Amino acid sequence: MCKFQAYVTQEDVLLGTLTVRETLTYSAHLRLPTKMTKEELNGVVEGTIIEMGLQDCADRLIGNWHLRGLSGGEKKRLSIALEILTRPCLLCLDEPTSGLDSASAFFVVQTLRNIARDGRTIISSIHQPSSEVFALFDDLFLLSSGETVYFGEAKMAIEFFAEAGFPCPSRRNPSDHFLRCVNSDFDVVTATLKGSQRLHDVPTSSDSLMNLPTAEIKARLSEKYRWSTYAKRAKTRIREISTIEGIAFETKRSSQASWWKQLLTLTQRSTVNMSRDVGYYWLRIIIYIAVSICVGTIYFDVGTGYTAILARGACGGFVTGFMTFMSIGGFPSFIEETKIFYRERLNGYYGVAVYILSNFLSSFPFLVAIAVSTGTITYYMVKFRPEFSHYVYYCLNIYACISVIESLMMVVASLVPNFLMGIITGAGIIGIFMMTSGFFRLLSDIPKPFWRYPVSYLSYGSWSLQGAYKNDLIGLEFDPLIPGDPKMKGKDVITKLYRMPVDHSKWWDLAALVVLIIFYRLLFFIILKFKERASPLCQTLFTKRALHHLDKRPSFRKIPSFPSKRHQPLHTLSSQEGLNSPLH
Repeated sequence: MCKFQAYVTQEDVLLGTLTVRETLTYSAHLRLPTKMTKEELNGVVEGTIIEMGLQDCADRLIGNWHLRGLSGGEKKRLSIALEILTRPCLLCLDEPTSGLDSASAFFVVQTLRNIARDGRTIISSIHQPSSEVFALFDDLFLLSSGETVYFGEAKMAIEFFAEAGFPCPSRRNPSDHFLRCVNSDFDVVTATLKGSQRLHDVPTSSDSLMNLPTAEIKARLSEKYRWSTYAKRAKTRIREISTIEGIAFETKRSSQASWWKQLLTLTQRSTVNMSRDVGYYWLRIIIYIAVSICVGTIYFDVGTGYTAILARGACGGFVTGFMTFMSIGGFPSFIEETKIFYRERLNGYYGVAVYILSNFLSSFPFLVAIAVSTGTITYYMVKFRPEFSHYVYYCLNIYACISVIESLMMVVASLVPNFLMGIITGAGIIGIFMMTSGFFRLLSDIPKPFWRYPVSYLSYGSWSLQGAYKNDLIGLEFDPLIPGDPKMKGKDVITKLYRMPVDHSKWWDLAALVVLIIFYRLLFFIILKFKERASPLCQTLFTKRALHHLDKRPSFRKIPSFPSKRHQPLHTLSSQEGLNSPLH
């Protein structure tokens, strides 16, 4: 049951429509062994809730844009609780106190300290913790531009800096002092302040330590640490730990939930999220119904007169093109769900295939509801064809169009994980597909290079429009323009007016839409797998580039002092209230 390691991201990525207990329960079903009983799983969940101090908010919704929920500290503790469900031996956290007030930050770190006392190793990056929070840490690993400045007991760091010639002022937070010494970002601030001092005739100290650039301070600290007793103790401790015989961790499939259980759990969780999130499908269903009523009243009882030829074609084009375009409104929800996937995939909750399939299954009933409601209202108000089989095809065609767009938007969400840019990109792609559908310009007139082949074949609009025309027009006869002339057959309207081929059945057009659904889902799968494999390489290159940039960053220049009796000199490494600092 013990997973070796877990990682808590800086951002709390959680489903806001679930309660704390539901979130932990679904996570337990996704990751804990299938052989565990329901009572055992619930016991693990309840124990984790108590361990993280979440009893008071266990049945409260996490909250999102329209639901009020947990505080920042409670969300952070829930994020940690999700990762300690499997009792990992190593827990890594990325700035767990970011964005929290002092009380919440202290509570979170105190909870982490309790977890560490339970026999687990906690590694956390943290920026400028309060003195109370800093006192909770056992060891400190201080880095500057990728170089070790100090590694040892946290309580001994103050002594080390004092020995190196950079004592911490008595009224300053130790962590602030350490970062001030090794963070090169202060060089720009110091240079600006020195320029201001020179402009206003403010003196600077003659002490050389008071005007040292960060690079030189870092070099002194690194050199001091390299030959210090602190480094020797750290190396000795590492050697001792390395000689300890490790535990054989269980990595078989029996130690995890089965594939089918993961699929069932993910599908159930997504269905609950979709049903509770008003913006996911419910708002779209309402808008679809409202627009369908508008379409039905505009094209009400269109009939089979001569003018009905263009009216039926326009109505079919609007329903399969413009109305299905509204599915782009679900993009924000796709973005949030993709973030959840990335976070859970990072810790090995489940595979990519399970996620994609569960998303399809959970969205199926909602898309069917949209297709049936839209299809029923427009079909019977416009009075396309009386046969029930034509009505069924009409609804299936709408469902396939919406499903293709949703699959396409998931691809866009994986490539452009930004709300605004994703909406713009998705709208542009769907707009191009609508332009090549054969409604705005006949398929035979579309330029064959690129636009006809392959864009129109990848466009859901061309296949859905052909199927819609065949479903409605073939078998009908329309009144002629001149009374007394023979009636026009619907098949001739398709071939001569719309110049669309009728050599294949409308069911082949529907099958082409199904193929597009599968194609975009597979493309989504390939993109996720590629990003998963390419991400470590990209992060390595980015880190090397960032470190190179830091090494090349120029330090501030020492500025000569300008004597003045109006001001007293200030040490750049001391606080203004630390008047009894050894540096004053």
